[in-house]
This record gives sequence, C-alpha cells and structure tokens, in this order.
Amino acid sequence: MKAIIPVAGIGTRLRPHTHSQPKVLLPVAGKPMIAHILDELSRLHFTEITFIIGYKGDMIRDYVNAHYDFKCNFVEQKEMQGLGHAVSLAKEYHYSQEPVLIVLGDTIFRANLQKVFDFAESALGVHEVKDGRRFGIVELDSKLQVKRLVEKPEVPPTNLAIVGIYYITRPKVLFDCLDRLIDGQNKTRGEFQLTDALQMMLDQGEHMRTFLVDGWYDCGKPETMLLTNRDLLDKQLQGTREYDSLMARHPGTIIKMPVAIADTAKLSNCIVGPYVSVSANTTLRDCIIKNSIIGENAEVTSIILEDSIISDNAKAVGNRYRLNVGDSSEIILE
Repeated sequence: MKAIIPVAGIGTRLRPHTHSQPKVLLPVAGKPMIAHILDELSRLHFTEITFIIGYKGDMIRDYVNAHYDFKCNFVEQKEMQGLGHAVSLAKEYHYSQEPVLIVLGDTIFRANLQKVFDFAESALGVHEVKDGRRFGIVELDSKLQVKRLVEKPEVPPTNLAIVGIYYITRPKVLFDCLDRLIDGQNKTRGEFQLTDALQMMLDQGEHMRTFLVDGWYDCGKPETMLLTNRDLLDKQLQGTREYDSLMARHPGTIIKMPVAIADTAKLSNCIVGPYVSVSANTTLRDCIIKNSIIGENAEVTSIILEDSIISDNAKAVGNRYRLNVGDSSEIILE
C-alpha cells in the first residue's frame, strides 16, 4: 500500500506554537500528531509514503526519517494553492492504477481501514455531524453510492462530513482531473480544491462509496487540541502496571491517570494529571498540572497549570506565596 500525506500547512490558528515547528509535529497524547497517523499506517504494512511538505518541511523530513522505515518521498509545495494542488504534486510517484490512500497530516482518526482496502472502488472517510453547514458534505444516491460533494451547504442533504481520508483505487484518473482543474484555473474560494477534482471523477462515471470514521479528532486550535489530547488519553489502555512504573520513576510526585509521560521526563514534588502529556527531557518541579500538554526540553517550576500548552524548550516559572490570613478575609491571587 501507498499513501499521500499533505503536511505543508502553516497552522496559523495554533500560533505561537507553530512559529518554531510545523503543526503536525506538535505533541498530542504523548507523541506528535503525525506519529498517530504513521503508527497506524505502519501497523497496516504500508510501504511507501509521499509527503507534501512546505512550512518547516525539513523538520518533518528529519522526524520521519529518524523514526520510520517507510520508503519516503518528499515534495515541496512552494505556494499554498489548496489541497487539490498539494495532492497534484504527488503525481510523479502515484500516476498509476495502483490504489493510494490520501490522509491529511493533521487528521487523527480511528477507523477500520483494513476493511476499506477490500473495496473494489474508491471510498471517502466520513463522520456523522450534528450541523453539516460547517463541513464538506457527501450526498448519496439510492444505492448509497456517492452522488455529489457539497461544500458547507445551507441545507445539508446528509449529516456525513468529509474528514480528510480518501482511498482512491484509480489515482491516474484523479491526477488527470486535478490537471484539468489546475490547467483551467478552476478555483473555489481562491484555491484548487480536492473535492472539485473528486466531483469531476464522479461526473465522468467513477464509483465511490463512504466508510465511517468513528473517531475524528480536531487539532486545529489550542482548545480543540487539548480536547483531542483528553479523548486519546482516555482511549489508551493504562493499567496498574503502567501506573506503578510511573510512580516508581517519580517518587514524591502524585500522578492521576490518564497521562502520557515520556521516559526521559523528570518530575519532582508535583501533582500531574489527569489528561496531561509530558514530552521527552522535560523537567517539572513543584507543580500542579492537569489537562495540559508540555513539549520537549521544557522547564515548568512552582506553578499551577490547567488547560495549558507549553511548547518545546519553553520555561514557565510561577510564584510561591506565604500567607497569614485572619478570619473573615478574602485574598485573590491572579
């Protein structure tokens, strides 16, 4: 199996964290976003992956090469012209009738992909949503085949939102449609959209079905990134043995599961958890931290943190107070 993973986005809504690294390398539930995808593809025995890189692409290349043994192709998208344009850059490696999986690099998901690969036709990953007006929506015909793709419709024909996972059994046809789209300068909202090329395929008789993505996790903003961290930690198997191991490595610290704490992290006199991810070589001292993500090589001291994200190599230091408070008094420290 082969895959295309576009990872050229800047991640504007996640600034300041994306000033120093690409969005897909930000940690969630103990590892970078993209690692959740690559670990799943490795489990499914994928052999070749083409990454469409852009912003800080060298960091992505270095991370992938250091941690995975896929055959990797890296293609630079020098100008952000949309997802359709990004995928078109993989034509050199995938212009054939050999199936390819397209996964957006920031789409953390849970789905039975092995079942999808048994399909004889292309398939789009969908997730049931309450309000389809905010998403690209799949319209189905009477045989439950994909009939039309509608971008943010005022009256959604279904509640099936496109989630960024596409299984294409005939990529040559897709690349031909992308070429037509780009050569004709057919843009939607100023960009070349992958959904427009997929609609071209449908219009010329291509058969597509859908498959349900049970877990679809959003990492587009700090608050949704923290929610994803929470959900993924909840779903990770964490038993008594793992808890005992963490407590043995960090005596004097109270750990409230679920958490993800790197082996090389150093914790001293802290209360950590629930829902905390702590990355490699980070030091926590005299802290109370919950529902937060702490990056690599960070230092957090004498502080209470909640709903927080601390990036790599950052330092957060709080204050200690000594109070002598009498009856009927109120002190607020902010």
